Amino acid sequence: MKTTPQQRPGHPTHRVLVLGAGYAGLMTALRLGPHAQVTLVDPADHFTERVRLHERAAGRPDVTHSLARFLHRTGIEHVPARAVALDPEARLVTTDDGRRLPYDRLVYALGSRTALPTTTGDSRAYTAESADALHKHLRDRPGTVAVVGGGLTGIEMATELAETYGPLGTSVRLISGGRVGAGLSPRGAAHVHRILQARGVQVEEGRRVATPDEIDADVVVWAASLVPNTELAVAGGLTLAPSGRVAVDASLRSVSHPEIYVPGDAGAATAADAGGELRMACATALPTGIHTAKSIARDLRGEEPEPFAFGYHFQCISLGRRDGLIQFVNPDDAPRDRLLTGRAAAVFKELVVRGATWFIRRSARRL
Repeated sequence: MKTTPQQRPGHPTHRVLVLGAGYAGLMTALRLGPHAQVTLVDPADHFTERVRLHERAAGRPDVTHSLARFLHRTGIEHVPARAVALDPEARLVTTDDGRRLPYDRLVYALGSRTALPTTTGDSRAYTAESADALHKHLRDRPGTVAVVGGGLTGIEMATELAETYGPLGTSVRLISGGRVGAGLSPRGAAHVHRILQARGVQVEEGRRVATPDEIDADVVVWAASLVPNTELAVAGGLTLAPSGRVAVDASLRSVSHPEIYVPGDAGAATAADAGGELRMACATALPTGIHTAKSIARDLRGEEPEPFAFGYHFQCISLGRRDGLIQFVNPDDAPRDRLLTGRAAAVFKELVVRGATWFIRRSARRL
């Protein structure tokens, strides 16, 4: 029989509800397991390695891991449902299957998504989140592909698709409103352009498009407009930062509702060394998840949570399976002149991605 927190003798009675089982939410839940009755709310029965979605689009068999394996023998209860209402005054979350879940502390870790602009029902348009469908389309129907967005997500998607489907007759172009790889050092950006050219990707810089309808291609992959999933927070009356993410204090608590913590992409976390609001990424989701667990554990003991401290080290970019770019950066994410490229960078990136999942598993085993 499944063991739930309520059935564990001597287990703490504080109820912590975690919304979202991504990098931030899952890490927070696992670290909090020994300190509270933790309930994890997520409609999926698996954890998705979101940083591998471009690989899934190119045919990688699977980028998910069973939540049951992460949660086995932790006492954490998984509710396979979607949160649809938040009532901070009553400290209650309602799910789409009619459950009403009370909490003492809430972790709002609903992350972010790619905002696909409203179109005329264009069935050619995909995002990283629809990688499964994109893979099926390209596998069955080679043609022209336009990737929109010259940031890291767009670069990874364009090179991966070109490397995999180019030999099958698919042509890929990358469209960006500004410079491709604008946040990289000049040497880093030059390496990215060399690899894009080598893979046969046509680069169009300085072209702004509002919707996929404006693009002449068989398939459009929208890799721009990452937005936080804050609709539930807004409906619940939480204060937002100017960026549209939930405004949080130095300990990652909502500034309007301090019993609610917001790690990961949904929260507007800042750190002095990081130079302002953190970017949305796995690299920030895991540290904010860890800190949220520490903050709540201190909070429940009647202690004041400590401020979040963070600084960047590098940016990892896949350029297909055989090449990559490790752009070393200052703590504030400004690029340094130091790089790692080629096969060594591809191996480095793979180790970082595997390490993120291993780190989460290790947190589970330590409970």
